[in-house]
Amino acid sequence: MSRLFGSVRARATLGAVLVVAVALVAAGTAVVLSLRSNLIGEAGTEAERSARAVAAELAARTPYDRLSGLDTEGRPVQIVDEDGRLVAGSEDLERITGTTTAEVTPGPSASAAMADDDPDDSGDDDFRDDDARDADDDDSGESLEAGEIARDSTFTNGSATIDGDNQDYRFASVEVRTPDRGRLTVHAGAPLAAEQSAVRTALTGMLIGLPVLLGVVAGVTWLVTGRALRPVEGIRREMAAITASEDLARRVPEPATHDEIARLARTTNATLTALEASVERQRRFVADASHELRSPIASLRTQLEVAAAHPELLDLDGAVEDTVRLQQLAADLLLLARLDAGERPADAPVDLAALAREEAAGRPAVTVHAEPAEITGSRGQLGRVLANLLDNARRHARERVTVTVRREGAWAVLGVADDGEGVAEADRERIFERFVRLDAARSRDDGGAGLGLAIARNVAVRHGGTLTAGAAPAGGALFELRLPLARSG
Repeated sequence: MSRLFGSVRARATLGAVLVVAVALVAAGTAVVLSLRSNLIGEAGTEAERSARAVAAELAARTPYDRLSGLDTEGRPVQIVDEDGRLVAGSEDLERITGTTTAEVTPGPSASAAMADDDPDDSGDDDFRDDDARDADDDDSGESLEAGEIARDSTFTNGSATIDGDNQDYRFASVEVRTPDRGRLTVHAGAPLAAEQSAVRTALTGMLIGLPVLLGVVAGVTWLVTGRALRPVEGIRREMAAITASEDLARRVPEPATHDEIARLARTTNATLTALEASVERQRRFVADASHELRSPIASLRTQLEVAAAHPELLDLDGAVEDTVRLQQLAADLLLLARLDAGERPADAPVDLAALAREEAAGRPAVTVHAEPAEITGSRGQLGRVLANLLDNARRHARERVTVTVRREGAWAVLGVADDGEGVAEADRERIFERFVRLDAARSRDDGGAGLGLAIARNVAVRHGGTLTAGAAPAGGALFELRLPLARSG
């Protein structure tokens, strides 16, 4: 189970199903509640209409036994007097709840009143009107005149049994001030069967449709995410094959789309290209370093073997020279390894003009023209750059070497120029590669191992600057080191 839901495809499907489920449940609940409210409102309106029809008949002095609203089939109606006694009700009413009284049969006094209630006997109207007005004066409800029906109705839910049929009803209660019988309350009910049926139908539809719809959503999401993630699986398989075979020349497939997965594939291939180039550089570096180290080691070994057999033939100066050259080569290789590992330079202030004068001191035919230019970095590494540039210029200069330091905007520019033959334009980038020596400087004894300029450019880049080769005004080579000036304050 944990492995299944550990996949992006499964999590996306589960997330989509959960979101849709929550949305559908919320929407379905809102629909059911709205439907129920509307249907209950319609039932209430129907019940109020029935109650007001009976109240209108009572206001017109219609006798209880002649009220048409009491004969409505399946509709419970109660008429209650001011004392809460049932004075009239629907025929066949057996049980009722939700109104002000649970009585279903009028009492004896109410029956007598119905018998005495003759529409042709109007002699006592004035007497009954006076009694009704007196009774209404003590009522705390809405003030009504004789024959007036209350504007407001009250609504309740309840149930009733009529002729053995029990149902739920929405009851409306309306008060009326009769001219002859005082203040009466009419309770009329409308069945809620339609509301209950509609709600049950809606719930049934939701219970059946919701799982089906969620199943459709899950299936579509599963298929869509599977199709979308298929290139990712292809990338994964190819990367696994590259890892197993260690063949960095292979590339992952790139989908013919413009989405995130296609960009991922392109970025992955770019990373593989950079990694292949880096590994290739390391291989060449190791091979070239081994080749460069082999020469002084072999020479030193030969001299020591000769000295062991013939001490008088020991070339001590040559052995010391080979040892020094071996030491310098080892130091260069160590510095390059540290730079390749991403070693950050120090953040100390360095006066580039003072550094130029210090490195030029003691070197013949070197002229310095420098203005103050303070930068931040490693004094030792920058001194090594300047020393390498001066050594390179001395090997190629005819008579003199010129060092300049100036400020250009936010940059400090250090130039080392010689009056030699210069560097061909086609070779001005190649000379910064490791172990590269141009034909004019092929001798290891004179040209070194070909690491000086590579180290110089690497240090310049680590300090946020550049190192380029060009033509000097005197016709020789000009190397320009550009470094950002230190921020003031």
